[in-house]
Amino acid sequence: MAHSNISIFVPHAGCPHRCSFCDQHSISGAVFQPDGEYVRKVCAEALECSADPADTEIAFFGGSFTAIRREYMLELLEAASGFVGEGKFMGIRISTRPDHIDRDILRLLRDHGVTSIELGAQSLDDRVLALNERGHTREDVVNAAHLIRKHHFELGLQMMVGLYGSNRTSEWDTVNIICALKPDTVRIYPVVILKNTRLGELFLSGEYKPFDFDEAVEISSHAMLRFEKEGIRVIKVGLHASELVEQDMLGGFYHPAFRELCEARIYRSLFKAELDKHKDIHHARFLVPARDLSKALGQKKSNVRYFGDKGIALTVIPDERLKARAAVLDAAD
Repeated sequence: MAHSNISIFVPHAGCPHRCSFCDQHSISGAVFQPDGEYVRKVCAEALECSADPADTEIAFFGGSFTAIRREYMLELLEAASGFVGEGKFMGIRISTRPDHIDRDILRLLRDHGVTSIELGAQSLDDRVLALNERGHTREDVVNAAHLIRKHHFELGLQMMVGLYGSNRTSEWDTVNIICALKPDTVRIYPVVILKNTRLGELFLSGEYKPFDFDEAVEISSHAMLRFEKEGIRVIKVGLHASELVEQDMLGGFYHPAFRELCEARIYRSLFKAELDKHKDIHHARFLVPARDLSKALGQKKSNVRYFGDKGIALTVIPDERLKARAAVLDAAD
């Protein structure tokens, strides 16, 4: 059974900076601050109907958890920790800023049942971090990641693709450094430009010119592949579908199925790598895992159209024998 989270949003709480891209109301859809009573209610209801609590974490998302008022943080943790342990949930996951991690806070988190910590790294290029008013440096991310590892938490890192001032080189440098830090998980968030943000102002003035959408898909899909090859689980790609995001969006790379676009691009690359080994192919039939058929075809058969425009008739056949992502050239002429 797949790992799952009970997500509790703590919007804006604890954030000492207003980053260029940030509008937590639109991103999370949450407008109120949960208290201990609310956390206990949510956890009790989730535990009652959970099919596999031993593979479920209580997750505090949406703010910089370790930067909120200590009394408030303890209220939330104490409420959640009562639902962690044998016959209950496996632990607590939090997300926070890399410059609000130290040994004392890690000991406190451990004592209250926290098992996983995600850091909003976003970029590992100091110039990009400064331009987007993150308020921390690459060194802060590296130091925090090492501390989290040393204290035996699961480590997650979050990166954003297409920030103001970024380019392909800085994106790939970020991917390389993330791989070197060896997190357990990664989330990839292509930038969405929202109203009432500094990034929105820069976009409307013309000072910020984001990548083409297709380039954001290309970069994100290559990052996915690299992380997977390094044994890092990519647990999310793109923002979740949200009416608030859609109504407040000025531009950027939002798509309700962004990960599927990236999966299709990966299959396009696999097909191309095989076809490049041959000359003058006009028809090609590939076998793919049955569960990946729609990904291999691409949304609205985009991969079939892509190769068709290049004079190659592409046929994709599901094969139950294939389990991992693969594209096997079965016939070509």
